[in-house]
Amino acid sequence: MKKRVTLTFPRRSIQMPVTYRLAKDFNVAANIIRAQVAPNQVGTLVVELSGDIDQLEEAIDWMQSQGINVSLASREILIDEAVCVDCGLCTGVCPTAALTLNPETFYLTFTRSRCIVCEQCISACPVQAISTNL
Repeated sequence: MKKRVTLTFPRRSIQMPVTYRLAKDFNVAANIIRAQVAPNQVGTLVVELSGDIDQLEEAIDWMQSQGINVSLASREILIDEAVCVDCGLCTGVCPTAALTLNPETFYLTFTRSRCIVCEQCISACPVQAISTNL
């Protein structure tokens, strides 16, 4: 099973090797999608956790017991087709190729199943046609 979660670390927990502990103690793989972590500051990590459902729940309970706020990431990328000019700038920053230009029509194509909601496309869009639902 997979779960995409956002982890918010208090300042005191920032040095804890969380992904190592998830793998070693709970047999849960953590694919880091986005990280904003700095010493002595609140840190945020968006990760996709993979493993057995019971082990995922135990891992989430452990993280919460360590003072880490765990919230399910349910955001999605939205593209306003009425505003989009199909310039393709977003395709250059998309790490999973969820955004591509159709080679025949040169219209933007969005493959939602490939999107990891890294949000890099939002700032790349010159006409602000890309946003999230939350």
